[in-house]
Amino acid sequence: EWKSLYQIQRERKRIMRETCSKYKSNNRRIITPYHVSRIFVEDKYRVLYCEVPKAGCSNWKRVLMVLNGLASSTKDIQHNTVHYGNYLKRLDGFDHKGIYHRLNTYTKMLFIREPFEKLVSAFRDKFEHPNNYYHPVFGKAIISKYRVNATKEALKTGSGVKFKEFIQYLLDVHRPVGMDIHWDHVNRLCSPCLIDYDFVGKFESMEEDANFFLHLIGAPQNLTFPKFKDRHSNEERTTTKITQQYFAELSPSQRQRSYDFYYMDYLMFNYSKP
Repeated sequence: EWKSLYQIQRERKRIMRETCSKYKSNNRRIITPYHVSRIFVEDKYRVLYCEVPKAGCSNWKRVLMVLNGLASSTKDIQHNTVHYGNYLKRLDGFDHKGIYHRLNTYTKMLFIREPFEKLVSAFRDKFEHPNNYYHPVFGKAIISKYRVNATKEALKTGSGVKFKEFIQYLLDVHRPVGMDIHWDHVNRLCSPCLIDYDFVGKFESMEEDANFFLHLIGAPQNLTFPKFKDRHSNEERTTTKITQQYFAELSPSQRQRSYDFYYMDYLMFNYSKP
């Protein structure tokens, strides 16, 4: 079993590197603190984890906290502790020497997810539930720009953004509000053409990949990757079928443009075109 998992890793890294050398000419670029701002550091087991939202990141942070001795079990760590507790250090918090030392000697990993599923998962999480950041900041701007005859109430609260409106915002070169890590390209969040990741895991094979990774770094035997869904746990996870339902609301041209938008992620991580 380990043998086939090693093989899968080699193949994923090969595809990633080939895509980079084909499309990107930045192999001589300097790595700046900006490039490593999404990377979390675990010094005890020497792990660098690039956070990709909606691809198991809350549970990965829990695992890192347990590895670091900050908690005895992943079950004990609440969602807010994970995201707002600032218990884990980020790589951009170190000086130049500290950054390079860790990049050269630690095990660097990232976990990814099929781009459209990741996008729908983010949309459901941020726009279909009460949210005191995404509704006023993104929702208001999206509704006022893309909804004809929007009600006063909708303009005031920014609640009730439709998927089609969200996609209009995403594909608009003159977006009314900036990009957000929840729907940015993995390529931009983790700079895989600049940083040579040792391990590429996939959300779709999370349990197997995660536990293989823990085995590789010599993590304690009793530490396994948690299975629980972090937010809105009574709601079904975003699946291929749910994703198709959302994309059915779009025009063929919007679907194609959404694919073009995530083209590098599809290519680099070997996901087939939906």
